[in-house]
Amino acid sequence: MVIGIVYMFEIIDLLRRVADRPDVGFGFVLEMAFTKLPNTLEIVFPFVMMIAAMITFWRLSKNSEFVIIRAAGVSVWGFLAPVLFVVFLVGVVNVTLLNPVSSYLNEVYETLNYRFKTKNPKAVLFSDKGLWIREAGENGNVLVMQAKSVHQQDDDTLFLYNVDILELDKASQIIRQVKSFMAVLKNKQFELRDVIVFEPGKKRLNLNKVSYKTSIDVERIKENFVDPTAISFWQLPDTINFYKKSGFSPLKHQMRFMSLLASPFLLCVMVLVAAVFALRPNMRKGGVMVLIIGGVASGFVVYFASQVIYAFGLNGYIPSIMAVWTPILITALVSVSALLKQEDG
Repeated sequence: MVIGIVYMFEIIDLLRRVADRPDVGFGFVLEMAFTKLPNTLEIVFPFVMMIAAMITFWRLSKNSEFVIIRAAGVSVWGFLAPVLFVVFLVGVVNVTLLNPVSSYLNEVYETLNYRFKTKNPKAVLFSDKGLWIREAGENGNVLVMQAKSVHQQDDDTLFLYNVDILELDKASQIIRQVKSFMAVLKNKQFELRDVIVFEPGKKRLNLNKVSYKTSIDVERIKENFVDPTAISFWQLPDTINFYKKSGFSPLKHQMRFMSLLASPFLLCVMVLVAAVFALRPNMRKGGVMVLIIGGVASGFVVYFASQVIYAFGLNGYIPSIMAVWTPILITALVSVSALLKQEDG
């Protein structure tokens, strides 16, 4: 149900954007909305799990099934154990199987969005693998550079290895390709060495050096590194090692990797929050709406607090492991304490 609602709103938003574009068909809108869907669902998935758990627990309590289970001698922990185990497995499947699919669809969405902006159905948005830099060149041309390996020597000098540069025209069509074994970025200038130049209809050209003037510096390259959300769970460890060897900080990617590792535990914590508010031996006392509102509000507070603490970790104010795990541990301890009070009085 949530997938359907999110998909509907994505379509409505895209239809608003393409209202003045007769060249864009409804099929293209459906495709863009579908490829954007996984990223949105990743955000709302913990809430979906919490609401599903609240509905399940509320129905068990309303039908007195929970009372019968308790009367049979099963404690609240014996009742929650299989639920938490299944939820944890769902989280593991989400991280290991669905996250790579989500990352791939995110790349497809970025390509479609790029084609929409450039009004060119054949335009190519290059995949975020390794280090990619895109910059406006002379005469409206665009330079796209990829480097397989990067090493920072000092504050203003960068060595790039196995460099590949594509010069594109205004319609994103390739003018020529320049390949180099090594390039040096210093004083806003790329100096390529051992260069091979490919141009359509011409023979391959071998040169010792080629220089490009650029507005890019080391700080800008840091800002243009790959967005962690666009990298799958299985590729993040190699990406983190890539940045470590390059001399750049892998903090964003490390936190992203830890947050993915912690996501199954976050789902379990959301189930515990739902149990505190919806798992009641006696629903005849009333106040069901208050419990539901309290549970949903608590879920939003947990999510908002985790995002604030996560931002502190990204800025280096607190250790990254604390930024990822603190909200989960605190929420788990509070929920367990509340359930212990309900269980033992």
